[in-house]
Amino acid sequence: MTTTRRSFLKKSAAITGVAASSSLLSPFIRTASAGQSSNSVVFASGEPLTGNWDPTSHTILGQINFEGYVFGRLTQTPMRAEDPSAIEFELATSYKLIDENTLEYTLRQGVTFHNGAPFTAADVKATMEYSSQPGKSAWYPGQVDVHVVSDYVVRLDTSAYGYPASAYILLASFLPIMSAADVADGDALSQVPNGTGPFKFVEQRGDESVLVAFDDYYAGRPMLDEFRFAYMGDANTRVLALLGGEADIIERLEPEQHDTLLTKEGVRVNRTVSTENKYLHFRCNKAPFDDPRVRMAACNAIDRSIITEVMGAAGHASSSYVSPVKLGGGDIANYPTYDPENCQRLLAEAGFPGGQGLPEIEYITSTGFYPKTKEYGEVIAALMAEQGFNVKLTVLETAAWLERIYQPESGEPAGHMVDVGWATGSPEPDLVLRPMWHSSQSLITGIKDDELDAALDKEQAEGDAAKRLDIIADEFMPLMAEKVPSLSLFTSVLIHGVRENLEGAYFYANGPIDLSKASYT
Repeated sequence: MTTTRRSFLKKSAAITGVAASSSLLSPFIRTASAGQSSNSVVFASGEPLTGNWDPTSHTILGQINFEGYVFGRLTQTPMRAEDPSAIEFELATSYKLIDENTLEYTLRQGVTFHNGAPFTAADVKATMEYSSQPGKSAWYPGQVDVHVVSDYVVRLDTSAYGYPASAYILLASFLPIMSAADVADGDALSQVPNGTGPFKFVEQRGDESVLVAFDDYYAGRPMLDEFRFAYMGDANTRVLALLGGEADIIERLEPEQHDTLLTKEGVRVNRTVSTENKYLHFRCNKAPFDDPRVRMAACNAIDRSIITEVMGAAGHASSSYVSPVKLGGGDIANYPTYDPENCQRLLAEAGFPGGQGLPEIEYITSTGFYPKTKEYGEVIAALMAEQGFNVKLTVLETAAWLERIYQPESGEPAGHMVDVGWATGSPEPDLVLRPMWHSSQSLITGIKDDELDAALDKEQAEGDAAKRLDIIADEFMPLMAEKVPSLSLFTSVLIHGVRENLEGAYFYANGPIDLSKASYT
């Protein structure tokens, strides 16, 4: 492919994005007011909620963001670039490893749930044992037994399940703690979100979830009286809502929207390198991508530098399967590169010379949530077409896309390639590695590979944190770059638009926002 062709692809994608957002410059948009008529924040989400409030029932990022306002966690990991693994205490006040399979937490006293029940060790036990049941949640490293030492001391015990308790040290910052009474009553978990967080759920108004400040929040009542989580699936609609005063925080800005908002009075922009990599996942249990040679050929057809140029302010170049703000996120030496010659060699070796005999490849992506998916999807389709792949790009609204991305319980999965991000609120790499590429889960790719499984099981079983990261870097990541069940395209940069006079919000690297100390100035 010539330089002229690469430039054309990049410019075509950029033109499409500018045209889509040109309405942002229309003169009828009123400027956001300098003050607020009420002490309320409206957050415009790019992804909908499921309607089932059980935190183990989904892997939906929008709902994970929502849960951050309602539920408490044992710890928090702010995931700042200078120290991604730093831990801050929340519902726990300390932890210690008793031995390889026993992790003890001392819990905070004086914490209450939104329904008035006191928080105790019984709630941690119920949460952990319920959620870690086989097949219950994608986030748990395995089953765990929890022993109540006293009302405010618990011990997590993994001795019966073959992995070290240290697997929970970083994971504890991501797992919502539920009420033991709610866990015992399964209907309560799904019907009403009841946590210990700064905001309490009061009602659902269509696509808007209404929360109010929790007066008995352990760290002090929030200064904001109300928080409304509103689903707005279109990026332009979110920007118009911010500029029109109908929203106070919006997420997932397109790069040109970021540039536009920098020029507007009354609003500001927040950029955060995220825990989320964007992946081109191959359906490894479906022809032709059940052949690793065809997967690698597809990877060699894609010039990722064009994609990062298209992403602009919303993308961060990386050559790894996890984000640089997560542990294990360093670049991989043998990561696939743009190599048309090798692409053609592999296609011929796999029995598809020049792409002859390949089926139509359906590439499923979304619109309205992630920035530039359609635009860089068109770039990928064009680059693969130049090497002989016949790619059909299917662009779906977010809810329809969510219905098609995961492996079905039976039958073939939809499409052949899927564009998906994966953001988790902890620097723990297994929150990405096992759900995506271990045979026991393999939620999207359907990969079943003994070598990948063995490397993941080995690193999980290693109790020494430094040795564990060495296994990930030296054994697992090179295997991934060789077998390519997925191609990690770039690391997302989360871009939020925020009302200028809203101060004190903290933006986590996986998307949630801490508003417990936020206020209007």
